[in-house]
Amino acid sequence: MTTGFTTGRALRPTTKVLPEHARGHNRSLVLQTLYRAGQQSRADIARETGLTRVTVSDLVAELIAEGLVVETGQREDARPGKPATLLDLDRTSFQILGIDLSEYAIFRGAVLDLDGQILHRAELPLAGATGKDATALVIRLAESLLAQATLPVLGLGVGSPGIVDLAGVVLSAPNLGWVGEDLQGILATRFALPVVVANDANAAALAEHSFGDADSDMMLVKVGHGVGAGLLLDGVPLFGSRFAAGEIGHVVVGTDGGLECVCGKHGCLETWLSTPRLEKAIAADPQSRDEIVTEAGQRLGIALAPVVGALNLAEVVLSGPTELLDGPLARATIDTLRSRTMAEFHGDLTLRMTTLGEDIVMRGAAVMVLSAQLGVS
Repeated sequence: MTTGFTTGRALRPTTKVLPEHARGHNRSLVLQTLYRAGQQSRADIARETGLTRVTVSDLVAELIAEGLVVETGQREDARPGKPATLLDLDRTSFQILGIDLSEYAIFRGAVLDLDGQILHRAELPLAGATGKDATALVIRLAESLLAQATLPVLGLGVGSPGIVDLAGVVLSAPNLGWVGEDLQGILATRFALPVVVANDANAAALAEHSFGDADSDMMLVKVGHGVGAGLLLDGVPLFGSRFAAGEIGHVVVGTDGGLECVCGKHGCLETWLSTPRLEKAIAADPQSRDEIVTEAGQRLGIALAPVVGALNLAEVVLSGPTELLDGPLARATIDTLRSRTMAEFHGDLTLRMTTLGEDIVMRGAAVMVLSAQLGVS
C-alpha cells in the first residue's frame, strides 16, 4: 500500500466537512483530539470537535475495535452521576520507521513511537554510493530498522534530498544520482508496508510543526548534502506545481559567478552553503572561518529575501550542523534579510535554529506516516 500527500490538505483536521467526506475526516478529528489532548471522555471529544455524541460514540467504538483507541478508566469527578469513561489513543499499538537521506556521509534511520520519540537508531555510511547502489543502501537500512521494531509497524517514512513528487518518486536528486527513482514504490513492494517518501526539507518542516515550536507560516532551510527548504502556509505544506517548492539550493545567488555546482551552473546557493562545501572551504583556510560562514549567510539571505517578501513569512528555521549555522552565519542571514525587505511588513521576522537537532528529518518522516495513515500530526 502506498500513500501520498495531496496539495491543499490541512495537516491537522480542525472542522467538520461535507457529508461525502465526513466519515474519514471525522474519524481523523477524533484521533487528532486524543493525539494532542490525551485522555478525554466521549463528551469531551464531542465538545472539542463539534461532532454529535452519537457520531463520536460510533467512531470511538470503531476505533476501539481496531485497537487504535483504548478506555483508560473513569474520571475522578465530584459531580453526581456516573463518572465519565476516559479514552486515549493507544500509543503502544504501533511503531513507525523513519529514514533520513539528507546527510552527505551517512544514511540515518530510527524506530519511533507514535509520539515521535526515537526508540532505536541505525545508520549506514554512504561511502559515495549513487544510483542503484544508494537505493540498495536505503533497503538495507530499512531492513535493519524493521528487525528492531517490537510492535506492528504503522508505516515507513523517508526524507530524501531533491525533488520528490506526491507519489514518492524522486524526480531529481543530483547528489545521489537519482532521476525518476520510484523510491516509494520500490520500498512498498519490498516490505509490504505503507510507505511515504517526501523531500527531506518538507519532512523537516512537518517535524518542526508537529514536535517543535514552528509558526503556521514558516520556512525551514535544511543544510546537509545539499540545501533545500520546506514551506508551510497556514499550517499546510506547499509543494508547488512541479513539486519543487523550496528548491533554493540551485538558485544562483549574486552575479559574481562562483564555484561550479553539481547541476552545471556556477554560484548556486548550494556551492556556498552545503555542509561539504563549507567544511572544505574552512579546512583550506581555517583562519578565515568567520568570513566564510558570514558570506554563506549573506548568500542565504539574498536567496530568502524575495521569498520572505512574497509570502510575508513569520519565521525562518535553520536545520543542519549547529557549529556551522549558528552564530555568524545566522546573524548574517537575518541582517541581509532585513536589509532587503521592508521593516513595516517583515521587521518582526524571526530566524532561529531548530529545536529538534539531527533527528528532525526522521521525526518528520514519522509525521508523514501518522498523517497519511491516521490523519493526525
